[in-house]
Amino acid sequence: MKNILIPGGCGFVGSNLAIQLKTKYPSYEIIAFDNLKRRGSELNINRLKIQGIQFVHGDIRVKGDLSSLGDIDLIIDASAEPSVMAGLDGSLDYLVQTNFNGTINCLNLAVEKSAEFIFLSTSRVYPINHLEALNYTEVQTRFKFDIQQNIAGISEAGISEAFPLDGYRSLYGASKLASELLIAEYQQFFKLKTVINRCGVITGPFQMGKVDQGVVVLWVARHFWQKGLNYIGFGGTGKQVRDMLHVNDLFDLIDFQMHNMEKVNGALYNVGGGNEVSVSLLELTQLCEEVIGNKIPIASVPETRSADIRMYVTDNTKVTNELGWSPKIGSKQIIEDIFLWIKENEDTLKPILY
Repeated sequence: MKNILIPGGCGFVGSNLAIQLKTKYPSYEIIAFDNLKRRGSELNINRLKIQGIQFVHGDIRVKGDLSSLGDIDLIIDASAEPSVMAGLDGSLDYLVQTNFNGTINCLNLAVEKSAEFIFLSTSRVYPINHLEALNYTEVQTRFKFDIQQNIAGISEAGISEAFPLDGYRSLYGASKLASELLIAEYQQFFKLKTVINRCGVITGPFQMGKVDQGVVVLWVARHFWQKGLNYIGFGGTGKQVRDMLHVNDLFDLIDFQMHNMEKVNGALYNVGGGNEVSVSLLELTQLCEEVIGNKIPIASVPETRSADIRMYVTDNTKVTNELGWSPKIGSKQIIEDIFLWIKENEDTLKPILY
């Protein structure tokens, strides 16, 4: 019997992982733990309960909210303040208390319960200064990494785990990196079994996309309801690039890791769509037009915001070689899945995504 706690269990990633785990392993007891701060997360409560997943309304910042939980064999930490713009207005408390202090509370709970620990981190731990110092080529629809680079951890495959970590990365990225460092200490000194996944842009149905987080769903939603968008930064051409990871592909990896913790204990992996599932904003627009059939006005804002990056693509070489995992769901299917979800739930989602 597996007793699984998912902090952030009503969020996009947490709820999808919980439901897919319960569907595949009906005997597992799963607790979705969430403070419901993000608008739209409350819509997942019924989805979870229908599947027989327990929902606990609590906050990882509050030790007492976690202390009442029963037996736990595994914690999949999907909780976060995920906005890369978080804290830049000077309001740091929620960001730090959730993304760092909350991790400490979850780690202490794991020690108390002798539970294993899977942490969902972010590609945003990699510093902006080093990413922007890379050599790029600008082609018709996107930026591309040059073959010749003067820094470790970058190749035609993308950014690997060897990429340097010194520098600045956004307050969000710093809070997640700080958590990673602490997890390594707990793994060593408290003998916790842990694994860290540095994820690229995770997306798919049930994500409540906003300008500062969940951009793929935002792009699809704006095309669906024919609302305007902006290409912001780097000349306002829409050529900045990210790789996309469908949440179902992430589930396949988590499923393998949680059932092979001896193999992955202490490991850290870059996890994303890679070059094969990467798009620029301009290419994302073209995909949305193709799938949805609508064209919308998109304005150009040339000025680059302080935490923006030109390009990030995940090098999955390590996770593929060691675990045999690679993403299976391509860019067009991702857009189709999100479009169908919005179309089928238009009335419910319009107040949130419109």
